Amino acid sequence: MAAISLSKLNKHYGSLFHAVKDVDLEIADKEFVALVGPSGCGKSTTLRMIAGLEDITSGDIRIGDRIVNHLPPRDRDIAMVFQNYALYQHMSVYDNLAFGLRNKKTPEAEIKAAIDRAAGMLGLHELLARKPKQLSGGQQQRVALGRCIVRNPEVFLFDEPLSNLDAKLRAQMRIEIKRLHAAIPTTSVFVTHDQVEAMTLGDRVVIMRDGRVQQVGTPLQVYGKPANKFVAGFIGAPAMNFVNVTVRTEGGATAVEATGLKLTVGEAYARALAPYNGKPVIMGARPEHLALGEGAAGLSFDAHVEVVEQLGSEILLETRLGSHGITVARVPAETVIASGDQVRVSVQPGRLHFFDTETELPITG
Repeated sequence: MAAISLSKLNKHYGSLFHAVKDVDLEIADKEFVALVGPSGCGKSTTLRMIAGLEDITSGDIRIGDRIVNHLPPRDRDIAMVFQNYALYQHMSVYDNLAFGLRNKKTPEAEIKAAIDRAAGMLGLHELLARKPKQLSGGQQQRVALGRCIVRNPEVFLFDEPLSNLDAKLRAQMRIEIKRLHAAIPTTSVFVTHDQVEAMTLGDRVVIMRDGRVQQVGTPLQVYGKPANKFVAGFIGAPAMNFVNVTVRTEGGATAVEATGLKLTVGEAYARALAPYNGKPVIMGARPEHLALGEGAAGLSFDAHVEVVEQLGSEILLETRLGSHGITVARVPAETVIASGDQVRVSVQPGRLHFFDTETELPITG
């Protein structure tokens, strides 16, 4: 078994910077977990502590049935793919793949069999005689993956491995990594700042901020039921819209109001918002849950189009809601619309999110 357990994991750099704060995380055997968050959130430091490349300040790291706090990287039975590929430029692809096994005194026949297997999985047979400088970025990344596969480790660690690739190659490599994990279901931890990568690759996603874990869940869970306003705004592209509104309950109906906006919410929202009558809350709505035109009763508002982004498959609209702020909506590509137009925007029923202004935690019934 190669489950990974992090218990009260902390990392201090001197007395001035607390990089990782009391991280508790259980990763099951063969699970693919993505750590995601903005720069400086502690995700790469956490990964490097798992790998043994960073000393831990306090807490425990367990891989399988061993506490590995003080084990060097070579004794942790892990393989790591780095952002910069970390290939030996003077060696052929074959020798790069064989390097780790040769250091372990593995018989050459076993090395060849392992390389044949990895090369077949990653389409590297025709590249084995080349040097890394003769390869494209995507090919070099496949070699880096192959170097991990031939070692047959208990754990794969990925430190932002796709960030140096262009958009098309990144999409291709996401498929390669997904296919690789299906073929070799090894426990994997993937660090990225790109929430699309995290959502498409991870069985579960771990969102971090300022050294702390904000939420752990499946992609659908963190998208549909974010643990706080930060997660709600971080997960999803384009990001969730936020509007500061005031709750008003009159004549048995509950509405939320801001300049140029009044939405009447349903019974479930009304129950959750009842303690906030007359008080401000934060309303969130995802761009994909907004549409042009009149919607369900009480769930539409007028807006002024400021920017039209034509993406081919769809259009993104940035609109000003009264004097309050910008609302982004996704609309069909064939929509005829221009900057300066006045539009009616509706919210899909049941798709609003509300957060407490002080705690930024979700308001639920």
